[in-house]
Amino acid sequence: MSRLLHVADGPYAPPVPAHELTVTAADGARIHVEVHGPENAPAVVLAHGWCCSTAFWAAQIRELAADHRVIAYDQRGHGRSPANPAYGTEPLADDVEAVLEATLAPGERAVIAGHSMGGMTLMAAATRPAVREHAAAVLLCSTGSARLVASATVVPMRAGRVRTWLTRRILGSRAPLGPVTPLARRILKYGTMGPGSGPHMVDACARIVHACPSRVRHGWSQVLDLLDLDHGVRELRMPVEIVVGTADRLTPPVHARALAAALPDCVGLTELPGLGHMTPVEAPDLVTGKIRALAATYISSARGERAVLAEESA
Repeated sequence: MSRLLHVADGPYAPPVPAHELTVTAADGARIHVEVHGPENAPAVVLAHGWCCSTAFWAAQIRELAADHRVIAYDQRGHGRSPANPAYGTEPLADDVEAVLEATLAPGERAVIAGHSMGGMTLMAAATRPAVREHAAAVLLCSTGSARLVASATVVPMRAGRVRTWLTRRILGSRAPLGPVTPLARRILKYGTMGPGSGPHMVDACARIVHACPSRVRHGWSQVLDLLDLDHGVRELRMPVEIVVGTADRLTPPVHARALAAALPDCVGLTELPGLGHMTPVEAPDLVTGKIRALAATYISSARGERAVLAEESA
């Protein structure tokens, strides 16, 4: 019955950041940001999904911070970022742009990973100058660009108007989630995780999701219901890799395949058998490895090229 905002120990307990800051977005929204790892290491930026927080990335932060500067932020209204009356894809783009400008030096490149609504954030911000300047590569985990409610399989029935109507009512509910109970864990596991997810994974996700205020959960559900970011996918011109679980009920693999077909530079699509929507928690080592490999390929190589050019011009 605990109302802890996240688990307190184990692999999904959030590490203590090296430092924290508050970033102000274009419309005045205040965004909580955490920075982990060595100051001059290759940079990684993490954008979490609907109803989550920086705690969602705990496993990735713990591993990557050994040799990367890891920047994680709370989407507006989530975690320690105060709620704001502005809901929409443009505010999401404003927020990630503000975070990149505040935490990265001019010209500094980073790998940006987005899960679910975090991936949609990157699609919404694809044409923003800060994204074009700073994104060396992108990892999209368990996300989609449009038609989310109609394709979701949370309701176990044939696709169509009735299923879409029921799904809309469930995902858009204003009801508070209440304390984390055994029943609450079972419901969350069914809707968001694969059948093989361990109890420690389910508990970590349940505590994070249940900590999201019901008004924030409802407000962003309306944005996701009407989402249409197909144009943003085509503007993600940096190398992009995709990860999805085959048992994802919220953003099924049909979305990942559509993204892979539409992206200008898709460098990989990995479908994980039996995994659900919470891939960074369900497959922490694989997701961390994807981020690390993207950084090694697209940040380290860029640094090497700059060093060679500097020597040649000296």
